[in-house]
Amino acid sequence: MRILIGPDDASLDREDVDDDALARLYAPPRPDWWRASMVATTDGAASGPDGLSGSINNAPDGRVFAALRAHADAIVVGAGTVRAEEYGPADVPIVCLTRGAEVPPSLADAPDGTVLLRSMDDPAALRAELSERGLMSVTVEGGPSVLATLLAAGVVDELCLTTVPRLLGGDAGRITAGTDVDLALSPTLLLEHDGTLLGRWEVRR
Repeated sequence: MRILIGPDDASLDREDVDDDALARLYAPPRPDWWRASMVATTDGAASGPDGLSGSINNAPDGRVFAALRAHADAIVVGAGTVRAEEYGPADVPIVCLTRGAEVPPSLADAPDGTVLLRSMDDPAALRAELSERGLMSVTVEGGPSVLATLLAAGVVDELCLTTVPRLLGGDAGRITAGTDVDLALSPTLLLEHDGTLLGRWEVRR
């Protein structure tokens, strides 16, 4: 994995980013930082032929996914994504956005307090609540409608997007859906590994 765009840091090997360097490159710039972690193909598909994002993930994306989770105090994700991707418990609390009151089956046996069910009626209030709980560095893992809603509400600071070198065509959705979003982004990091591009894009305020 190599750095195409990144910090001017002589201590980093720009042609061979190891896991320690990756952790540094994905460190949030401040404690209260919300970012989305998404993956898409080169032609914009956010899922594979089976309708799951897991079928377009690859090894470089997996490394970044692990780095993002290592920095997170909590994971915010829609209940539909939890069910479809069969989420299991994580090392940090999972905040499951749902219209109902039932924990998705794959998280039903998670230890008490590790899964929080919340509605998405007021994203700003959700961010404030999590901050009060000490859950300040948050990774949003989708799905597309959840991401669009949170972006439109102004609570997401950064998009971490992996672009895998595949073309799928068909009718697969994009990484955002539903709510209209029109936000400018600034690239702060771009990595490459065997054609896979892994970027950090900060939302311009």
